[in-house]
Amino acid sequence: MALLILVLLIALILGGAGFAWHVLWWIALVVLVLWLLGFVLGGTPSGGGRRRWYRW
Repeated sequence: MALLILVLLIALILGGAGFAWHVLWWIALVVLVLWLLGFVLGGTPSGGGRRRWYRW
């Protein structure tokens, strides 16, 4: 009985981790698209230098 509970607990943990990884991949994809759009839509400033859309 303890072995069955242990196997079910491991399956639950691995299933939750798989779901979390899947969600993190989608978040990373959205951030990548937003980052690329920042470069494409950023344009050049009127001062002539390259404008950065981030602060640092």
